[in-house]
Amino acid sequence: KMNMSKNNMPIVFMGTPGFAAHILETLVENGQNIVGVVTVADKPAGRGKKLHESEVKKVALKHQLTLLQPPHLKDPIFIEALKALNAAVFVVVAFRMLPELVWKIPAKGTFNLHASLLPQYRGAAPINWAIINGEKTTGVTTFFIDEKIDTGAVIDQMAISIAESDNAGSLHDKLMTLGADLVVKTLLDIEKGTIAPKSQANEGALKEAPKIFKEDCRIDWSQDGKDIVNFIKGMSPYPTAWTHLNQESETVILKVFEATFIKMIHDSKIGSIIKSKKELKIAVRDGFIVLLKIQLPGKRAMNILEVLNGLQLKENAYIL
Repeated sequence: KMNMSKNNMPIVFMGTPGFAAHILETLVENGQNIVGVVTVADKPAGRGKKLHESEVKKVALKHQLTLLQPPHLKDPIFIEALKALNAAVFVVVAFRMLPELVWKIPAKGTFNLHASLLPQYRGAAPINWAIINGEKTTGVTTFFIDEKIDTGAVIDQMAISIAESDNAGSLHDKLMTLGADLVVKTLLDIEKGTIAPKSQANEGALKEAPKIFKEDCRIDWSQDGKDIVNFIKGMSPYPTAWTHLNQESETVILKVFEATFIKMIHDSKIGSIIKSKKELKIAVRDGFIVLLKIQLPGKRAMNILEVLNGLQLKENAYIL
């Protein structure tokens, strides 16, 4: 745990999902002076269309923090309420693009926490893309928000190595913890006046981290095995890599949560399925992908031994 410093610099926190909620929780525990929290309006969710509260809202309510849920970010009533909080700095984590009239309000600026080592992996899905691309390291960055997305001056960074066993879920949790430490450090440095923001260097090849849609999660079996495994890990547990399993006239969607790769020369056709009592393998160009955890339609995600017990595969079944 970090040293408790009763911090007097008034802060407004903006965010939505669990990643942001964890960081807000850490700031409260750390004794930061949170004068307001901004999150999305409650949305109807699920079958009963019950109103769903964001994870950040739950933390704000738990600690009885002033909460703003504007219908849209340029709403004049919201802007007035935000200014009235007299915050010195705004902290933004996993929220949305802010209009200039919002991020220009606080005297000490508005900074964002991004889950990559900027300028690499700007965009909505930096954690997934770092794993998909087989990176060995990634990290978190705090930077001042400007007109464009993820391009502002960098305040500070912390790096972390990506383990062979990491998937998007485990890396998300590691970066969430690291991110909380970095936000606390950044706030202390802003208060002490010891920051020296550096503009982002744009030279060299920049890798992007665009939002991932369902169609983007489809496995391309023509890739090298190592890349396919990285793709599966980078999509696991969410938004989840998928493929088509074809049997005679039926095609179903098979989700793949975990797999390994065995490199070997073989003469099986790409996409053919090799099934034994304990293993389900898919032939790829340079070897076999061994499926370890999958989900069939209408079933839960299961490890492969559970699946093999009940899986009736026709002779001519294949993956595409």
